[in-house]
Amino acid sequence: MDDQRKKAVWVFTVVIALTGLGLGLSDSVFANFYKDAYDADAFQRGLIELPRETPGVICVLIVSALAFFGDIRLSMIAQTLSVIGLIALGLMTPSFGVMLVFLFTFSLGQHMFMPLSDSLGMSLAKEGGVGSALGRLNGVRTAFTMAAGILVFAGFKAGFFSFTAPVKSIFLIAAAAFAVVSVLLLYMRRLTGETTGRLKFRLILRKEYGIFYLLAALFGARKQIMFVYGPWVLIELLGFGADTMALLGIAGAAVGIFFMPAVGRWIDRYGTARIMTVEAAAFIVIYIAYGLLSAGLSSGRIAAAGLSVAIAFAVNMADRMTMQFGMVRAVYMRSVAVSPEEVTPTLSAGMALDHILSILSAVLCGWLWKWLGPQYVFVFAALLSVGNMAVARRIKD
Repeated sequence: MDDQRKKAVWVFTVVIALTGLGLGLSDSVFANFYKDAYDADAFQRGLIELPRETPGVICVLIVSALAFFGDIRLSMIAQTLSVIGLIALGLMTPSFGVMLVFLFTFSLGQHMFMPLSDSLGMSLAKEGGVGSALGRLNGVRTAFTMAAGILVFAGFKAGFFSFTAPVKSIFLIAAAAFAVVSVLLLYMRRLTGETTGRLKFRLILRKEYGIFYLLAALFGARKQIMFVYGPWVLIELLGFGADTMALLGIAGAAVGIFFMPAVGRWIDRYGTARIMTVEAAAFIVIYIAYGLLSAGLSSGRIAAAGLSVAIAFAVNMADRMTMQFGMVRAVYMRSVAVSPEEVTPTLSAGMALDHILSILSAVLCGWLWKWLGPQYVFVFAALLSVGNMAVARRIKD
């Protein structure tokens, strides 16, 4: 690896670190923002996912249509969109509808960066060590997410951060982190010598990628339950605020710093099929536990204190750790790619399917929570995980 490439790897590592910090100060606290600033209920919480997750569907078209810009320049555009959305949310508390517009802007930037980030990370990795490389990068991101969690906890405890204040400084700090990321990406572009290419619209749908698309769809439906309704058990049923959620984030990140690189090594050692099977089995157990706990809490048969709180924390932590297996889908996609040029657009297509199912799942589960009971949300999630296991067992490494 020449000196320029080594520098590019280090710059991209800092990019990933600051992205983790920015997300820890924004995306990870949005649930409390909705509750504190807008007093959202479970059904509204599900509806909010429409503008928050729709960018995941349309970003495949944007990334494909603007492919001639190159991955790095597109990443810079993505970070700029995130900065605009967060500055608006940080400087004012708009009406609910206007808030959704700026939430959409922020989310579009982050969703554009997701497949680009994986593609850039894999392009800088040594052949044969892709899983380990992604694991190390995700470990760095997790470390800085933990640092963000410490800031969130201290800031809310000291009263420096507040979602009911006119200016939400936590979002402004996150915007500054993403702004620095955009500048670093400009420097990285010079190091790698990436140039723009000819205009080329690439929306790739191949039968060879059928299993990847199916895995992406199942993951999308299931992950939305983890991101939205897992924390909602703690916020809605147990009444915990942003400071407590930040502590859980800190604990999860502290474990993830070591866990995520290990997951990357396991992918390289045991193959994608085995890791996906283990992931699905773990989710089945987690969602059954969530279902039993939420049924007891909502009916009053279980007190919202003591052992139930300890179980809720443990399940939430296990959920966070199991979600770290998500990188295995990107590694699997790269292993079956017809050509390296198809990796980024295919990851984007997978993200579109992921988010279509995410939106449908969020709305359906909001309805299930409100009208039937929270436990049915997690029964549905467990069934999705059974489907995920069945698909994973069809993979041959």
